Amino acid sequence: MVQVAATTTQTELNFDQLQLEYETKSPRQILEFALAKFDNIAISFSGAEDVVLIDMASKITKNLQVFSIDTGRLHPETYQLFERVREHYDLELEILFPDSQQVEALVKEKGMFSFYQNNHKECCGIRKVVPLRRKLAKVEAWITGQRKDQSPDTRANIPLIQMDTAFSTEDHKIVKFNPLANWSSEQVWKYIRHFNVPYNKLHEKGFVSIGCEPCTKAVLPNQHEREGRWWWENAAEKECGFHEDNLKN
Repeated sequence: MVQVAATTTQTELNFDQLQLEYETKSPRQILEFALAKFDNIAISFSGAEDVVLIDMASKITKNLQVFSIDTGRLHPETYQLFERVREHYDLELEILFPDSQQVEALVKEKGMFSFYQNNHKECCGIRKVVPLRRKLAKVEAWITGQRKDQSPDTRANIPLIQMDTAFSTEDHKIVKFNPLANWSSEQVWKYIRHFNVPYNKLHEKGFVSIGCEPCTKAVLPNQHEREGRWWWENAAEKECGFHEDNLKN
């Protein structure tokens, strides 16, 4: 595995100062800063917010690094979105996969739906976090579509720019950008409609937050969007491991 050593760019950033400076700036301005500051930076893509970021970033540079994780449990509509985004933006979309031996061992020992009894962390750890960790070991920074209003329990305090405490190590520091942190769902969807951005067709069926098929369901009117994810668990634990630092904060 290629290891990327911490650079002065990463270690010398003053995150408190950057947070104050960029608090009132637009997502595009945050993206411009991120893409100018780091050559080896990747956008994590899975949902509507991420495609908005891809759309914005594609208007800044054509040298985009975009990745997504195929857990093996996604909806057909999600796979179709992958291809639409690839074609629409003419980009090389990197698809990451979990370790097949780890998946086989989990299914052999606990079956296909152990997360309904044992919570989702073990399955997400194997299918999502391990591939993500493998990817982040090769980049200096990454960009996510997190919003503060997505989850009052785990995302209300996410910063626009931060050191990623979940995936950084002593030898490899990773900077994490959340350009849409201050945006609402309404702003995201206004952008999608205005710029004709590709989106997951499940949104037309009442799905708001979309993950793996067994762990995602449509929500009712006035239900919070994260209520459709891991609905059998406590709301304060509704992170798959991508943003474990949210739970620590």
